[in-house]
Amino acid sequence: MLHVGLDLSRTRLDVHAMNEAGTPVLVTTAAPDAGGLASLVARVGEFGQPVAAAIESMTGARFVHDQLELRGWEVEVADAVKVKGLAPLAAKTDRIDAWVLAELSRRDLVPAIWLPDPAVRAERERARWRLHLVRHRTALKNRIHATLLTFGHPCPVADLFGVAGRQLLADLHLPEPWAGDVAAALALIDDLDEQINGCEAALRTFGANHPYVPLLTTVPGIGPVLGYTIAAEIGDIARFSTPKKLVGYTGLCPTVYQSGRKDHRHSLAKNGPKYLRWALIEAATHAARHPVYAERYQRTRARLGKQRGAKIARIDLARQLAEAIWHMLTTNQPFAPAGAAKPLAA
Repeated sequence: MLHVGLDLSRTRLDVHAMNEAGTPVLVTTAAPDAGGLASLVARVGEFGQPVAAAIESMTGARFVHDQLELRGWEVEVADAVKVKGLAPLAAKTDRIDAWVLAELSRRDLVPAIWLPDPAVRAERERARWRLHLVRHRTALKNRIHATLLTFGHPCPVADLFGVAGRQLLADLHLPEPWAGDVAAALALIDDLDEQINGCEAALRTFGANHPYVPLLTTVPGIGPVLGYTIAAEIGDIARFSTPKKLVGYTGLCPTVYQSGRKDHRHSLAKNGPKYLRWALIEAATHAARHPVYAERYQRTRARLGKQRGAKIARIDLARQLAEAIWHMLTTNQPFAPAGAAKPLAA
């Protein structure tokens, strides 16, 4: 068998192929498009051996993975952070990175990540596109608020972009070009509102037929849109053998540095999808007011004080929600508080 390391950049793919003994048989580059990858497969195919390849996780890596697997290669996508931990380098070049990946493949040490199938990728894209639009809308709203403060107009209404707020903005006499900027931002916000509403309607429609979403909406703080986002980011719940595995995947656990009797806990690990972390924190913000979790949230918040209490209490609730979600999805049962005999009414 040949073991091939692939290092991807914007314009090329560095390739290092070695045999089972670790002897290089081909060191080259290829274009990271369909034609270039087909040519690479043909060149490596001249050796007449099966191929196992490894490529670091990054934008474009999954395209390379899919194209090569369609042509008969076995390709693993490696966790870039773990690769650096396994093979720290004094000098780093694309060729060296490709060699490292080939060597890890030869030694069966590739820290491979789970790749969602095309259906799960499509679900994630739907949910993430909505979040992308929401962030753009928020940025525009913040810019309008900043413009008002710049010219001494604090916002006297609860919603600057509701009926009363729009009238207030219409009555302001801002100098140019700020007046034109505000008008353009409002037009963009209206367009984004329409796009976001369409996205949310689609998520509700797709979520109604999703095996996880109806269960997730029984959890305090999770509605159809948030439930679809969480379901898409989790993927197949069967790949998590315990609730702690799912919590670890969310990146909501602190980084641990332990040696001997010393055990230090630092900031959150933040591994796994950032969108899943955001969704669970968003759900925890709403769940903090629910009777099931309100007491725990307030107790944690009071214990840690005003400066850090609320933030850490939300993270604590997000971990609790992740554990509850694991139990629900693995048993196909709606949410029930710990120790409760009956499920919680939705």
